[in-house]
Amino acid sequence: MHPFTYVRADDLASAAAAVTTDATGRAVQTPEDVVLLAGGTTQYDLMRDGVWSPGTLVDISDLPLHDVAVEDEVLVVGAGVSMADLAAHEAVAGLDVLRDSLLLAASPQLRTMATVGGNVLQRTRCRYFRDPEVVQCNKRVPGSGCAAVEGTARMHAVLGADAGCISVHPSDLAVALVALDARVRVLGADGTRTVAVTDLHVRADDDPSRDNVLGAGELLTHLEVPLPDARTGYLKVRERASYEFALTSAAVVARVEDDRLAHVAIGLGGVGSVPWRARRAEEVLLGQPPRLALFEEAARAELADAFTVPGTAFKPELARRTLVRQLRDVTGATA
Repeated sequence: MHPFTYVRADDLASAAAAVTTDATGRAVQTPEDVVLLAGGTTQYDLMRDGVWSPGTLVDISDLPLHDVAVEDEVLVVGAGVSMADLAAHEAVAGLDVLRDSLLLAASPQLRTMATVGGNVLQRTRCRYFRDPEVVQCNKRVPGSGCAAVEGTARMHAVLGADAGCISVHPSDLAVALVALDARVRVLGADGTRTVAVTDLHVRADDDPSRDNVLGAGELLTHLEVPLPDARTGYLKVRERASYEFALTSAAVVARVEDDRLAHVAIGLGGVGSVPWRARRAEEVLLGQPPRLALFEEAARAELADAFTVPGTAFKPELARRTLVRQLRDVTGATA
């Protein structure tokens, strides 16, 4: 493992200062210079494998970011709350899409350690990105190519991807959050700003070298999740029943009034280089009677421009079926 400096932050101000300057007082140039540590379930692996070599590791596990509250119909979650604690919180009991996205992720042991902030900001699980012996990885070494395009790519992205990078975003929670129109609070040198989760991550076909829009010295402090007046659900399709990432997943938030879809919001997982908001499908569905034929049309529209390689050729069809089934289950449509 590459040598690094360890710093324990005592409060938000010291955390912000620590990610603005390194241990020598030099201004941080990129977010990779300094890495924030809470649960550490991803960072340690990346550092041990030599994929990620930050100069400074800032431990924020003691910061006051462990509260969950409801404020004006918005669920406010500290970034340091564990996935297990959020899933068990009474405020989440009736919000199926959020609860299930948490409980279907990882293993009970990891959910106890992993934080919601770290889960949303986790880096890709692409096997080529995580193997430093693989030379071709535009995410790790910009301009080097993408080994996954011609390699084994079953777990890779088909939306927001191109020949330059097909890495998939692995978070189940973030898929639910995009469907819930959630936001994150970000603390930086200029104060706090709010970013929609739909705008938080950077698509691989835009810039594979960037994971998210956070700049050097910025710290994600809270999630803001509007509590919807709607039915919700999360469906995850995977190759084994537990401790497995999604091949495809669908988060649906929908409200039917007078036999019309008055509100519908969809997140797709396992198929996007970012947690994918299915805007095309929503446009097809909104204001229409919930019918299976309509769901099929919406799913086809969303996957129409999927970028596939031989290993991911099955994914558009599986994603279409996943979305149709979840729309059916959430809306109660039978025909």
